[in-house]
Amino acid sequence: MSIEENVALVRRNIASAAAEAGRNAGEILLVAATKMNDAGRIQRAIAAGVDVCGENRVQEMLEKNALGAYRGAPLHFIGHLQKNKVRQVVGLAALIHSVHSRELLEEISQIAEKRGIIQDVLLEVNIGGEASKSGFSPEDIPAALEFSARLPALRTRGLMAIPPICAFPEENRPYFLRMKQLFVDNAAKKYDNVCMDFLSMGMSGDYTEAVNCGANMVRVGSAIFGARVYD
Repeated sequence: MSIEENVALVRRNIASAAAEAGRNAGEILLVAATKMNDAGRIQRAIAAGVDVCGENRVQEMLEKNALGAYRGAPLHFIGHLQKNKVRQVVGLAALIHSVHSRELLEEISQIAEKRGIIQDVLLEVNIGGEASKSGFSPEDIPAALEFSARLPALRTRGLMAIPPICAFPEENRPYFLRMKQLFVDNAAKKYDNVCMDFLSMGMSGDYTEAVNCGANMVRVGSAIFGARVYD
C-alpha cells in the first residue's frame, strides 16, 4: 500500500477505536514517526493528512529540516534526548515528548530562557518500570510536575509513555489504562506553567488500543511508511 493509503487506513482505525470508546476522533493527533524516511516521503505523509511530524534523532532532524521535509506540519521531537543535544532541539521542535529527568527539564528551560522562548514538553513516564528505559516513575510524576512548574521557560503539556514490548497489542491495555488514570489525576491539580493537554502513547503496533484507552496523541511510523530497513 502507498503512504497515502496507509494514512487513510490509520485514520479509519483511529476513528473506529475512538468511536468504540465513545470519543471524538477529531481530538486525536496523528504524529508521523518519520525516522529513516526522506524529505519526499515525509512531504507525502503531510499531504495525506498527518497532523504532526515526529523525529527520533537530532542529527536526522537537522538534516531533513534544512531540506524542508517538515514544511506544512508541526515538528515534534519524540526520541531519547541527551543533554548535549538539547541546544539543537529547543525552539526547533514545537514539542519535546521525551523529557525523562529533572536535569533535562532544567537544561531545556535554561536554553529556552536564553533564547527568549517558552519550550513545550511532555514528561516521559517509565510506566513498565523497566531498567532499560528512561523516564519518571508514575509515583514521581506529581513531584516532577511541581518541579517543572518552577522553571521559567518551560511549559509542560502532558505525559508520554512507551509500554513494554508485548506479543499482542491488548497486553498493553493495563499500561495504557494506568497512564490514562495518571494523566487524569494530575490534570486535576493546578500548577503554574503546566497545561495537561496531551497524553502521547501508542505506536504502529498498538495505537488503536492506546486510543481506546484514552490517548489523544499517537506516534505511528511503520504503519504509515512501511517497515524500516536497518543497516
